Amino acid sequence: MTQLPQSTITGIYEVCIGITDPIYAIQYWEQFGYRIGKVGELSVDVAKQLYGVNSALRSIRLYHQDADHGLIRLMIWQNPINRGLGTASMKIKGNRWATALTADILTILNHADEAKAAGWDIRYTHPYWEIIYNKDRKSQPFTEPAVGVREILLLQPLSRQVFFQRFGYTMPHYGQINSNAAFKTSQFTHMGLIVQDDSKETLNFYEDVLGLLRVRDDVETTYEASPAGRDIFDLNPGEKFIVTAFDDPRSSVYDFMAARSGRLYIVRFPESINLESRFESAQPGSLGMSLYTYRVRGIEKYCDRIHNSSAQNITNIVTNEFGETSFSFRSPDGYFWNLVENC
Repeated sequence: MTQLPQSTITGIYEVCIGITDPIYAIQYWEQFGYRIGKVGELSVDVAKQLYGVNSALRSIRLYHQDADHGLIRLMIWQNPINRGLGTASMKIKGNRWATALTADILTILNHADEAKAAGWDIRYTHPYWEIIYNKDRKSQPFTEPAVGVREILLLQPLSRQVFFQRFGYTMPHYGQINSNAAFKTSQFTHMGLIVQDDSKETLNFYEDVLGLLRVRDDVETTYEASPAGRDIFDLNPGEKFIVTAFDDPRSSVYDFMAARSGRLYIVRFPESINLESRFESAQPGSLGMSLYTYRVRGIEKYCDRIHNSSAQNITNIVTNEFGETSFSFRSPDGYFWNLVENC
């Protein structure tokens, strides 16, 4: 395959969310610092070509300050194909979720408590303390800084979100908080997928074909060692998962302070665990978080590379609802992706 310069792809561009009520969806995401941007439509014929969905489509792109990644595309399908993942467990193949940095995790928790009391369909966790970097470092409580994050899971019928708040450190390129937003949150900093592949062969697609930078590999989380991982991913005693992360190539393998948001987290469960498969509920046409996009330069070369890979269901390059050159495919791990030309 022809090699691509590293600068041809950046972090995950959009999280695409199937919705039914654009007014409420826009109001909801405005609380997290997003604002209305481009609006576009597709006929049934073109939506079928690009997304494989027999439905007309109207989409709204939501921007977050001046971020060039971690955006939202609200997709209003005339005929949605299913209700999506809803508040289903995070421990399923086909799962998608999006994470954002916040400066006020307790306000989000307060609203979740209020929603639960009002009878909403909602699931969330306690804000767990986690040490992400320098896990072996020991500090003296009350006399030395506590360096880590608090993180919380928040599942609703049309959104699957994780929030984290940093304590004792900053990362200049990993999430920019909109301090004017009600929940003081950044754009999406990283997005996740669940796979089962003990061979790790499907991971190579993201590095070798898409040209992403593999920055964290084989980071293990066990039921016994991580209360947050246990609760968020419904781990049972003795179970574990392994995380591999893929970044914007401008990030760094060696210096975590140079890390850039837009990261893809692939959470890999052992094949010995029996996981439900819900791919059909997290693809275009589904409600809720159902698609991720990357923005690339040289989309024809990407299309050629993907045709020469083990990806499937590769569409022709067509014009999407925003007038951009675009095509879609199903990656070797079973997830549906869309690439957009970065003009």
